[in-house]
Amino acid sequence: MPGEVERTPRPSRPTRRIDARSLRGLAHPLRMRIFELLSLDGPATATRLSERLGENTGTVSWHLRQLAEHGFIEEETWRGTRRERWWRRVAVPNELNTADFRDDPDSRGALSVYLHELVQLHFNRVITYVNEDWDDAWRAAGTLADWSDLRLTASQLAALNAELAAVIARHTPAPDAEPAPDALPVVVQLQSFPRGQRGGA
Repeated sequence: MPGEVERTPRPSRPTRRIDARSLRGLAHPLRMRIFELLSLDGPATATRLSERLGENTGTVSWHLRQLAEHGFIEEETWRGTRRERWWRRVAVPNELNTADFRDDPDSRGALSVYLHELVQLHFNRVITYVNEDWDDAWRAAGTLADWSDLRLTASQLAALNAELAAVIARHTPAPDAEPAPDALPVVVQLQSFPRGQRGGA
């Protein structure tokens, strides 16, 4: 399992390293789905999120408060009313390194929930893309690809991931840049990991 499991942050931006307490605050299936929606689609209220998730508004509100308590989201205090609060993701990217929890048995369960839910969220994004009706230009531009003929050391794999992250960083516009009129949000998912030897000599 690679150490970095979230998007590798751009070198020039400050990051927040997830510790054991904040990991336990995030590692819940519904909380992670809420966090994903706020990350991908921007600010929302508990009512709007509950409609999208098919969950009770009170339940979503409680999980929003938990995410806020652990510093993952914040309220837009200038927007909404006392009864209808708007929430947004905190702008600082999160960095989680699995090695930080290797010797912490109290965090093992939370880490397992987080990793399994993260994989499920990524899988669901791909399924949504496959099932949607895109025109030929966008269908040709997207890709579902894998390469399985590499044999690398741990340091070589880390270097590969760093190079790929640098490529993504070069294509990531500045926060104040104006997107092209025909630009759409794009998700890049990278899964690169060692595979245990099976069969053979």
